[in-house]
Amino acid sequence: MGSVLGKSQSQRSSGSESKLDAKMVEAMQRRALQGTSVKSFESIILKFRKIDESFRKCKSIFEQFDEDSNGAIDQEELKHCFQKLEISFNEEEIHDLFSACDIDENMGMKFNEFIVLMCLVYLLEEPTSAQAKSRMGLADLETSFKTLVDSFVFLDKNKDGYVSKTEMVHAINETTAGERSSGRIAMTRFEEMDWDKNGMVTFKEFLFAFTRWVGIDELDEDDT
Repeated sequence: MGSVLGKSQSQRSSGSESKLDAKMVEAMQRRALQGTSVKSFESIILKFRKIDESFRKCKSIFEQFDEDSNGAIDQEELKHCFQKLEISFNEEEIHDLFSACDIDENMGMKFNEFIVLMCLVYLLEEPTSAQAKSRMGLADLETSFKTLVDSFVFLDKNKDGYVSKTEMVHAINETTAGERSSGRIAMTRFEEMDWDKNGMVTFKEFLFAFTRWVGIDELDEDDT
């Protein structure tokens, strides 16, 4: 996934990406005020399997929105997806989200990119139509998305909307009874998240790293 590094850097310099990043930071700061149920990084790891299962169940939903069955969702298909799910984003916002999540710049979102995009939508917009989400089978994703948001809030110790290397070390070294973690693990996990190597991890970077940790990237590769 080496191409992601350069892509992430180019996105940060663009106006649309900066605007989206700012919205994500503000939304995360608001969510941080609600606190988090996550108590340790180990507890996040223990939820990998359940979240992975939740994501994989959504493969059929992804295929439903992939109207031409080419293994990717383009911008027009994403617009139709939002219409069906009654997600109220304007043309510019949809374009910005698509550009941010199409990390290979191939004008089509793969399954892992679609999962990341939907989680960003969950963060940016509180669920607006439970009926639509339930009808399309997305209700099951709500718990997983909430867990991911809570996990990021746990890592973001100063609640500024980013996770720094120091915060990652602090979070992993926090222990509860019987849990032990090391600084090496903290650094490895942080480097996996910090694609542009600027020392700060955004929620989007965290999400893409998470899809790799639970194996969603491999699921994409198996289907191609």
